[in-house]
Amino acid sequence: MKGEIMLDYLRVGVVASAHGLKGELNVYPTTDEPARFEDLDEVILVHKGSRRTLPVENVRYFKNMVILKLGGIDSRNDSEVLHGAELMIPREKAIPLADGEYFIGDLAGLEVWTDEGEKFGVLSDVLQTGANDVYVVKSDTDHRDHLFPVTEECVKEVDPEAGRITVHILPGLLDL
Repeated sequence: MKGEIMLDYLRVGVVASAHGLKGELNVYPTTDEPARFEDLDEVILVHKGSRRTLPVENVRYFKNMVILKLGGIDSRNDSEVLHGAELMIPREKAIPLADGEYFIGDLAGLEVWTDEGEKFGVLSDVLQTGANDVYVVKSDTDHRDHLFPVTEECVKEVDPEAGRITVHILPGLLDL
């Protein structure tokens, strides 16, 4: 997707492996709503620097995987080479977010400030733990990654438009 702003697209899955003999793919969903694949007419397959828009022909589920049949991928040979390919959709086809929810891609790179008005660092990643998300923040002072649980006590404000997250440093948080 060279030359395009990646934030115009959202990743909804990653191809884990081939499934069966007829070109189906085992897809690890990277969306909170795996059932959303049923509503997609097409996806953008990004693999090894190329991109193709392919129709979604069939969707089913097994355990934590989505088994996806895409048009134009019709044999095991076609599907085996796609390990690691990303499945993207245009942002406008995303499921609307509730208040206080953000796409991870919109948070990466935001400056992190303390509630005392000091710049702490930059958000480099978001870990999804199940209980609550955890922000990974690269500190400006010690250049280490620090983990901030996304809780009311710790994360005070998230403002992607301003490029800023405000956190309260809980006692012992930086000792980890």
